[in-house]
Amino acid sequence: MSLLGWSGAAAAANGEPGQWTNGQRLFALQVQPVFAAKCVACHGDDPADLGGAFDLSSRAGLLTGGESGDPAIVPGDHGAGSLYDLLKWEDGYGMPPKETDALTEAQRWAVRDWIDAGAPWPDAATVEAIREAHAPGVTVPTSGGLSKDWTERRYDPADLWAYQPIDDPPIPPTPEGFAAPADSADAFLNASLSEAGLAPAPRADRRTLIRRATFDLTGLPPTPEEITAFLTDDRDDRAAFAAVVDRLLASPHFGERFASNWLDVVRYADSAGFANDFERPNAWRYRDYVVRSFNDDKPFDRFLTEQIAGDELVDSGRLEANSPEGIDALLAVGFLRMGPWEHTGMSVAKITRQQFLDDVTDTVGQTFLAQPLQCAKCHDHKFDPIPTRDYYAIQAAFATTQFADRPVPFHPEEAAEFAGEPEYLRQRLEEARAIQRRIAAKKEAAKKWYADRGLKYGNLNQKREEGAPPEEIAPEELELTVAEYGLERVAKKMLQRHGWELDRYKPMAFSVYSGASPPMKPVFAAMPLPKDRTKGTIAASAILTGGDPFSPGTPVEPGVLSAALLSVSPESEDPVPADVTGRRTALAGWLTDPANPLPARVYANRVWQWLFGRGLAANANNFGGGGATPSHPELLDHLATRLVRGEWKTKPLVRALMLSDAYARASLHPDPAAVAEADPTGSLLAAARPRRLTAEELRDAMLAFTGELNPAIGGAPVRPEIEPEVALQPRQIMGSFAPAWQPNPSPDQRHRRTLYTLKLRGLRDPLLETFNAPAPDAPCEMRETSTIAPQALALMNGRSTYLRALAAADAVLATDPDADEAAVESLFRRAFGRPATDAEREACVSHWHAMTTRHASLHFDPVRPPTEVVRIAVEENTGERFSYVEKLEQAADFEPDLGPDEADARTRGLAEVALVLLNANEFLYVE
Repeated sequence: MSLLGWSGAAAAANGEPGQWTNGQRLFALQVQPVFAAKCVACHGDDPADLGGAFDLSSRAGLLTGGESGDPAIVPGDHGAGSLYDLLKWEDGYGMPPKETDALTEAQRWAVRDWIDAGAPWPDAATVEAIREAHAPGVTVPTSGGLSKDWTERRYDPADLWAYQPIDDPPIPPTPEGFAAPADSADAFLNASLSEAGLAPAPRADRRTLIRRATFDLTGLPPTPEEITAFLTDDRDDRAAFAAVVDRLLASPHFGERFASNWLDVVRYADSAGFANDFERPNAWRYRDYVVRSFNDDKPFDRFLTEQIAGDELVDSGRLEANSPEGIDALLAVGFLRMGPWEHTGMSVAKITRQQFLDDVTDTVGQTFLAQPLQCAKCHDHKFDPIPTRDYYAIQAAFATTQFADRPVPFHPEEAAEFAGEPEYLRQRLEEARAIQRRIAAKKEAAKKWYADRGLKYGNLNQKREEGAPPEEIAPEELELTVAEYGLERVAKKMLQRHGWELDRYKPMAFSVYSGASPPMKPVFAAMPLPKDRTKGTIAASAILTGGDPFSPGTPVEPGVLSAALLSVSPESEDPVPADVTGRRTALAGWLTDPANPLPARVYANRVWQWLFGRGLAANANNFGGGGATPSHPELLDHLATRLVRGEWKTKPLVRALMLSDAYARASLHPDPAAVAEADPTGSLLAAARPRRLTAEELRDAMLAFTGELNPAIGGAPVRPEIEPEVALQPRQIMGSFAPAWQPNPSPDQRHRRTLYTLKLRGLRDPLLETFNAPAPDAPCEMRETSTIAPQALALMNGRSTYLRALAAADAVLATDPDADEAAVESLFRRAFGRPATDAEREACVSHWHAMTTRHASLHFDPVRPPTEVVRIAVEENTGERFSYVEKLEQAADFEPDLGPDEADARTRGLAEVALVLLNANEFLYVE
């Protein structure tokens, strides 16, 4: 019986909440579910086969005890009976008999407190009433009066807000003293402000608004020309700003900015992570798919479906594989493979396969349901309505999902390649083949030496250790050295790694298919799409005891969350079929069903967060009991309703929110003390929230400041210059070293937007890491903003920042080399979008002159990338150290940025001024 069906009359018949004792509550919510999950299978399910003649299915059975004749419990005294001592698992013995199934401390304490409370055993109707009062909306199947689906349910009904149906609430009336709202979202915010006794801050000035909007919608600063056009627009403020918003939404950079937000959530990276951090050569096509989807304003329900089941849409014939829609669908399911994952010759196939299934199950939960699911992997969720069965039911929807690097034509809008990169990789491959040929020739010479003497060829060191006579051991010049043994392995890894990387420039997709599970092999190269997808095994899904893939328990069928409030069609059968194909399509259908309240709420909340800095529900990936409740629940439902009614399109919702009064408010409130007292967390949005630029925005803004930014859209990842100590560090990949980070030779490639830089899990750009770019190992719901000393050091002393300052100074002086004040004015307009004040101009010119005098006495040597790096490794067979030289081929063609050795003292002096501007809060923050 569904708990939702419990009637008030039944509740009255079985006691009101105030009449239930603590012991009755403990029994219904904690003790009985523990007995059902841990004990009754052996002690109660089958009366003819009771373990130890001990029955836990009734209070009488507990009082009678088992074969010993002693009672298992003595009501009122937990220490008098045998049950509680057995549950403690002391001295290596206890119950349940498998120690891995032992009760948690909290579970034992619940049993203890229940016994001390008199061990009440209320009837089934009272148990149901208690559960309804404490955990409404959850279906709890029962057998013999005992729940077999839930062991711990501690969540508060108030925490289930996200599972309630979405009701479009009425728009609140305009409070007295408030202007009519610009958007319906303002009406909800104004009602909260009025209730708190706060007035909103005034509208921000135009210069502030265009900078805020341009960063929020494109991730780039507005150009001086765009600022001037807005400031001189003679239309009223709202109409002029609406034109700015429309221009930004139509910009291809809109897709880049919102894709950056989305890629945080889906843990995008260009490499696999762990100890085998191979590059994923075609992952970039998923990234460009996301950019394209936001620019095209693809409906979110379609966006979701493609990422969950795009390949099934193509393989079922619903989409043509070579059409733009089919290409997008095959690229979109790269989402399922974005998590860190490896399978090597040292891995256990079942474990690595389970790692994928666990990752994708939890990521789908966080991304589309804002419900982390990993807590239910080993036990029923304590704080959310998710039993372990649900976790494995959703996971079963992915049990037939297999990896494949599929041939997929380039999309008409894709930028397929950048010149020069394949040649660099081909040089590496030829070098590896040359090493193999040299070692093979030496081996053949040794084999011939032995064959000519009628001797058996073998490892020379082993022959010596075995005491072979000298005349049966080949001369030392024919013996492989330690370095050669090591290089042989290095060459093999180079061929595997770099050969796969060439696929980056082929029409291949990092994708999946539905089919039987093929035998798993170590993954060092592309995994082709099999001709026969039925060859292999169809893994049966089951609840894994303790999450252990080698301990399958109760079988489960593919399914969805069972909480009654999420039942899209409560009377229908489970919406996910058990067929090999179509499982994910059905799951996506359940996710996008308008009756499912979670995805619409989740995405509407994300859009709000991307524009206002914090979601209405602050934990964008967790709408459960561990997350924060919404500051404005009615507003969130209103936005979710608008999203669905607007055909799930993003841009109309973004446009409306951008034109709201709330978005346009100044960040400084006229009465900050009143705001601090009435709204210390800022959730009422009486004023706008200032924010620091993200790490990517910071790098891109510096390149825009200098005029070096290459605004090209899409394409294979590029490699900018990063700190040499990091670029050249020895980064391990199983059995070898990962290649050193070689920056692209051309500045035009190095100065692409940060979105397009190679994102390796095992090697992170120090500048981005310092400014809180998240690691891509897990979904990131919201960027952190820390303030630490390395940030100031990176901006003031970092080579990258100084080169940007030097480039800006050179660009300004190239326009007007003699006018000091004009040069300073140009730097201010580039950095802040405004003219310098008289005091700022005077101070900067003075500082420029002082720095020019200082630089006249300084000498700078040219800095060029190294052409090689020495690697020191341990040869696995002998344990001896050896070294080899890794050639850095791209150094020969490297075109350096302007360095201080090439600039005169006047340019370097002005660069010192530019460096100050790059360190200013006005550059680093958006108000």
